[in-house]
Amino acid sequence: RRAALCLVLWLLLCSSAFSAEQRVALVIGNAAYRFDPLDNPVNDARLVASSLKQAGFDVTLAENLDRRGLLGALRAFGERLNDQSVAVLYYAGHGLQLRDRNYLIPVDAEIRSEDEIALAGIDLSFILGRMSAARSRINIVILDACRNNPFAPSTGKSAHTAQGLAQMDAPVGTLLAYATAPGKLAADGLGSVNDKNGLYAQQLARHVMTPGLPVEHVFKRVREAVVRASRE
Repeated sequence: RRAALCLVLWLLLCSSAFSAEQRVALVIGNAAYRFDPLDNPVNDARLVASSLKQAGFDVTLAENLDRRGLLGALRAFGERLNDQSVAVLYYAGHGLQLRDRNYLIPVDAEIRSEDEIALAGIDLSFILGRMSAARSRINIVILDACRNNPFAPSTGKSAHTAQGLAQMDAPVGTLLAYATAPGKLAADGLGSVNDKNGLYAQQLARHVMTPGLPVEHVFKRVREAVVRASRE
């Protein structure tokens, strides 16, 4: 069933026979954090946005969003979707998990205790719910957000918080992709001052346009390439 969904998704992305489909994408890159700014998410977002445009998507690119801007962008994205939509959300930046829920962190976040994570961040379930309610034909959510917790010195360790992002059950018709395994961390770039993109974004942009390759294989190749490059 999963393989069939991925094959249908790839056909929707690449075949002109589905030109009537409404292909909509929201691409977000958050880097200019008050605490622990990141080097690559804006560049990653621009790279992924370019690839999606080549795939025929109407792309909204948003950079360095505060909480109000992040909520507004997600809300506007959800309002554009309908039962004819093929929707893609890509987020690069800080993400945190709390009590098995994942939160996208805006650049103006100032978190002093773990209970503030839910107030400062945007629960990923918000946009997943909007996408599900719109009954889009296909939804893809790509989280390039499995980086370190910059608020750890303030929040401290707790049974409720953990590194990386939490495993989630995606709604029916939704493909949820992580930059690394749940609970693990992904590097912000390759470690060189000349690196303008993170590993995941580089490989995603490279493989997503491979002609005739099912989406399931696209993400498998991306994952394998990231693992190889991170070991070099």
